[in-house]
Formats: sequence, C-alpha cells, structure tokens
Amino acid sequence: MFVLGVDPGLSRCGYGVVTRSGGDLRAVAGGVITSPHTMPLPERLLLLTRELRALVSEYSPETVVVERVFFQVNARTAMATGQAAGVALVAAAEAGCAVAQYTANEVKQALVGYGGATKDQVQRMVASVLGLDAPPRPPDVADALALAACHLTSQSLRRAVTLATLDTP
Repeated sequence: MFVLGVDPGLSRCGYGVVTRSGGDLRAVAGGVITSPHTMPLPERLLLLTRELRALVSEYSPETVVVERVFFQVNARTAMATGQAAGVALVAAAEAGCAVAQYTANEVKQALVGYGGATKDQVQRMVASVLGLDAPPRPPDVADALALAACHLTSQSLRRAVTLATLDTP
C-alpha cells in the first residue's frame, strides 16, 4: 500500500511517499515542490497542481494524506497553506484516491506520543519508524513522511473503532 503525504505550502510544499509491507513502513520518496515568490499566484498554484498530479500519477497512492490547517498566527500564511492544501485535495480526488487529513498535533500525538512535540522530535521519530539512517530533511519532507506514516500506523485502530461502532446496537 502506497500513501502520499503532503505538507501543504505555496512556497514550499513537502511530499513523502511511504509504503507498508506487513508491519514494516518504508520511505519510497520525498522532496519539496517550490515556487518563487515573484511568480503570480495563479501560476504558482498551477505549478503546484502539475507537480502534485505528476506525483499521484507516478506513485499511484491508495491514499493521499494532507495536513489540515488547524491554526496559524499569520492570516496570510494560513491562506497560502489553505490554497496549497486545496490543490492537493483536488489532485487526489481527480485520481480517485482516498483522502485523509490530520492536524499537526494529531500527527505528533500518533508518532511521538505527545501533541506538543518539537520538529526535531518528529524528525527523529520519522527516521526511527521508517528505518532511515538519519532524520529526513528539510522539515517539509519530514512532515510529509510523518503524515503518511501516521495514517498507516493508525489505520488498524480506525478500522477497529469503525467495526466496534457498527457492532454496537
């Protein structure tokens, strides 16, 4: 099973592809899609759309996991992040992929056990969970891989909760 994690951003959009075989998780790819600040907004969104479509086409993920913007101090940053997240959601929907969204705190809680974990703690745990020699860099890649790993590690729990809910009269 392939999962594509997307850490949305207009200037820097991190992506990470993780696969699960049995109980083992493995990073397949990771990187950052960038767009220059000098480029007009519609062109930046188009560039991001094309790159995300290409990733979905290349890896054929079963699920695309996009970070849900829960809180941002800077409204301008929140708007750009929301626009990038929307592009990722459309790319996934166009390809017929399932979509999941998690807040940063949900990912930190699932991987590190603490919703207030630092970026460094998340990077080190991602390296551990995925069997990497070093924490993934830059943080955008680590966050995208963390999203995918979070989804894969919490999938059995979600199924169990769903089944328990269905069995309850």
